[in-house]
Amino acid sequence: MPPPKSPLDDLRREIDHIDDTIHDLLMRRAAVVERVGVVKGQIEAAEGQVSGNPQTPIYLRPAREAVILRRLMARHAGSFPAMAVTRMWREMITAFTRLQGPFAVAVYAPEDRRGFWDVARDHFGSVVPMTAVNSPAAAIRAVSEGTATVGVVPYPAEDDADPWWRFLVSSDARTPRVVARLPFAGRGNARGEDRDALAIALVPHEPTGDDRTLLGIELGHDLSRGRLKDHLETSGLAPTYFCTWHARDPSGPSIHLVEVADFVDHTDPRLAAFAGRLGEIPVRINIVGGYAVPLHFSHDARKV
Repeated sequence: MPPPKSPLDDLRREIDHIDDTIHDLLMRRAAVVERVGVVKGQIEAAEGQVSGNPQTPIYLRPAREAVILRRLMARHAGSFPAMAVTRMWREMITAFTRLQGPFAVAVYAPEDRRGFWDVARDHFGSVVPMTAVNSPAAAIRAVSEGTATVGVVPYPAEDDADPWWRFLVSSDARTPRVVARLPFAGRGNARGEDRDALAIALVPHEPTGDDRTLLGIELGHDLSRGRLKDHLETSGLAPTYFCTWHARDPSGPSIHLVEVADFVDHTDPRLAAFAGRLGEIPVRINIVGGYAVPLHFSHDARKV
């Protein structure tokens, strides 16, 4: 006689059925993504001819990725950890993105900074090709030359004597832009320091509804940071972080990296208002990029 059925048998069969359904949906999603890739390829070819920059990976959409994860977290319920959901979706997002075009990551990760490698791997998943480089400039160069789709560099620090971000203060369309802040979906098990990172790519900065924008402000005359902050705030550009780099003489012209608590693009009238408030001080403003504000998880990893 066959052994009597255990109450667990029905539950296990139900789990098997759920697994099959999830797998079917993954394969269905992949088929849709492949169709999306065809359409995007046609758009990319047309826009590349117009813009003169065919390297732009139109299939890479960090802003949309952030919106997807925020939407999922807003509807998430139950005992399954929220951070686990985001890790699963991050893995899927990168895998599906690779179906649409080349995807490789250059990570600033010298021997004493391996934590940046961990943060990048957590965000981009286990299958995307990643290369460690010994300087942020090398990551920027890899993206500019097309050997990497994304570069991962340290979040700017005030005490950087030779800051990498100054190479992004440019109006050249071939200059990479900041597109994300890492970690976006909670800090994993990164080794070493817990300093955040920024992802850069040759894609435009897009709004998500909760954003930060990085402005590169080049001033022809010295201006105190306090006065600069006042002018920005009066113009409706609330700064949340400053870094300053003096090319030569600390009392001479300077470049400020200013993080603003909003989405700002080149057409934003607040930029013209800010420039107007500076009067006769020569100023050049470049949008270095921006990022969707990362998710914040409570101590209970099941909740956002």
